[in-house]
Amino acid sequence: MTSSQPIDLAKLLDDHLKDLNLPLQIPPPVLDVTRGEVVSYDGDGGCLEIRFPIQQAHLNPYGSVQGGMIATAIDNTIGPLSMLVAPPNYTRHLTLKYRRPIVPNMNFFTIRAQLLERQERQLTFEARVFDPQQRELVRATAQHWIVDLERQK
Repeated sequence: MTSSQPIDLAKLLDDHLKDLNLPLQIPPPVLDVTRGEVVSYDGDGGCLEIRFPIQQAHLNPYGSVQGGMIATAIDNTIGPLSMLVAPPNYTRHLTLKYRRPIVPNMNFFTIRAQLLERQERQLTFEARVFDPQQRELVRATAQHWIVDLERQK
């Protein structure tokens, strides 16, 4: 679902998670740091796309976005998607391959995350980072593990 109107990620997550009665802070404070804006969400296709502005505070000494901030933005895209398409889960592995630097004159970058596979309690996601001209800058894969809530009690 692509919309010309902004998509409220916090509302999507609240609506999806309200029956779980878990002590969650939605949206998490880290999402405010990256200032991501949801571009599209497709629950049936397991896809979420978020656009992030390039912020001066996130630049490394070379003048490009710090790799850890890119990883944070990727996690801020895959994480909410994982909460929307599966029971509560957490990241076990996040692997990134940086292809091109993200530089200030791009103004923003967009991350498209997708659920690739679910096997029992394991989820596999892919995220791709694009510049405004749709050139791929970074590709990431993530393995998530579904929490056994019954065991947690």
